[in-house]
Amino acid sequence: MDRVLYIVNAEHEADTHIPRHQHECFELVYYIHGLGTCSIGQRSYHFRPHSFALIPPNFKHDENHQPRSEVLFVGFHCENPAISTLSGVFEDDKEHTVLQTLVRMNEEFKRKRDGFSELLNLQMSEITVHLQRLLGGSGFQSPAQDQMQYVLNYMDEHYRHKLSVQSLAEMSGYSYDRFRHLFKERFGESPHRYLLLKRINYAKSLLLHTQMHISEVSATAGFVNDAQFCNMFKREVGLSPRTFRVRSKVM
Repeated sequence: MDRVLYIVNAEHEADTHIPRHQHECFELVYYIHGLGTCSIGQRSYHFRPHSFALIPPNFKHDENHQPRSEVLFVGFHCENPAISTLSGVFEDDKEHTVLQTLVRMNEEFKRKRDGFSELLNLQMSEITVHLQRLLGGSGFQSPAQDQMQYVLNYMDEHYRHKLSVQSLAEMSGYSYDRFRHLFKERFGESPHRYLLLKRINYAKSLLLHTQMHISEVSATAGFVNDAQFCNMFKREVGLSPRTFRVRSKVM
């Protein structure tokens, strides 16, 4: 039986650093909102919304929160041998099962009704069983073990902002040339073209579903200026942005 020692919901301001420390129990830290890095033992990881850190007893760890973040963390003792050897940052499943269970636990802890401690322990066991199931499937993966996927996730969330291939290569941990080669091999497009297509597709959506001026569409979609936007759009779509909007409305 797992035994819960504490459960805490906390917020961290942007650029908050949590110094290295350790616990005598397991700790599961769920990142509800925010982006950043952490180290667990000798390894470094990236975290993002709906990822979580699993930290074994006596492992030194720290965190760096870049934007403002919200976390929900629980300290517990665990006798499950499949969990006892696990550490790192992992992704929750599509249903956010780990988060849903933690939220129920936090509500139960705050209410402190009769038998709440026994229920918390049962819910923690539910989480560890769920983790064990994920471990047996292909859906349980540490972002730190797949930096290219992490970079792709970052690009999908920030493609409308100014991104350089050099900064993305640094994020991946590879050299500039190696990153470009691996990215195209993995995802079928160069990083630069992948960003371009994301921006073009977003611009098409804005042209179809809003009344925004062409210059607003250009800026919102992440292009440097109107001229670049119009040239790139016509090259990829075969029509100018204005003609694309007019013809789409006629159709």
